[in-house]
Amino acid sequence: QVQVVESGGGLVQPGGSLRLSCAASGFTFSVYAMSWYRQAPGKERELVAAISSTGSSTNYADSVKGRFTISRDNVKNTVYLQMNSLKPDDTGVYFCNAKNMYRQYWGQGTQVTVSS
Repeated sequence: QVQVVESGGGLVQPGGSLRLSCAASGFTFSVYAMSWYRQAPGKERELVAAISSTGSSTNYADSVKGRFTISRDNVKNTVYLQMNSLKPDDTGVYFCNAKNMYRQYWGQGTQVTVSS
């Protein structure tokens, strides 16, 4: 049974930090590229950060470059998103995505709220 489970969201003040985790099971994690997306209220889901299957390549949305870092542990089957210098515009539901040539899987999301 495939599972993609995000955790680590919450309420944080502007300028604060959060670390999101995404634990995967039921598929061969190490051959899937992993990504974090977010969806703010009333907006479309957008790509935040992505990492290749081996972790050798990453890319980020312009809005988070220099503040967010994506990483993965192919032994623990987990991908992380370290978020620093958070802004109110970073508020939204953050989703984890696993994708290869043949299929993709989504998690249920974790809420991140940046507010004073």
